[in-house]
Amino acid sequence: MGKAVKPEVPQRTGRDFGGRRGGGAATRILEIRRRKRFAAAGRWANFAVLLVLLLTALALVVVPQATGSRTYPVLTDSMEPTYSAGTFLVLEPVAISQLKYGDLVAYRPAPDSREVLTHRVVSSGPVLDGERTVITRRDGSPVNDPKPVNARQIMGKPLYSIPLAGYLAGALGEADRDTLLVLAAAGLAVQSALLAVLRARRRRREG
Repeated sequence: MGKAVKPEVPQRTGRDFGGRRGGGAATRILEIRRRKRFAAAGRWANFAVLLVLLLTALALVVVPQATGSRTYPVLTDSMEPTYSAGTFLVLEPVAISQLKYGDLVAYRPAPDSREVLTHRVVSSGPVLDGERTVITRRDGSPVNDPKPVNARQIMGKPLYSIPLAGYLAGALGEADRDTLLVLAAAGLAVQSALLAVLRARRRRREG
């Protein structure tokens, strides 16, 4: 008897499985998953950007306004090593009578000066023209500042600082910082609305 000849089975392609050539159901599933991953990554990236924008607005605008603080961008190295250039300072109001040894205080070298220094209180100063003063010293310096500081020179006591944010604050200015807050709030509102719409569409598809 001769050998039985097996019938030749034709090779099936992706088109035979209901998909496009070179693909198939498995390929479509992988493509859908890939698109979902990209969409999720995009949503998280948008959320991260908006979150950074909101936190920046809070630090530069909301907290200073809520606490009645003053802000000052350090754009020179005059405050090193305590604060380097580019630091954003938020200064809470402080009376000269509340200052004690070791406190950092931001002040103008003269009442009409545009320069701002942040030095450390080292002692009480003499009473000049009926005004109380304090003696300050720059961190890292072995000697006290040459002139005592009076209440009219004091801008405040540092509440917190943000490295490098001073460059942004200096570029924006006071008015544009408020605009930043509005943009952050609007961005978060739009993000929330888009997420709600996407969730609703997903539920309709699944239902």
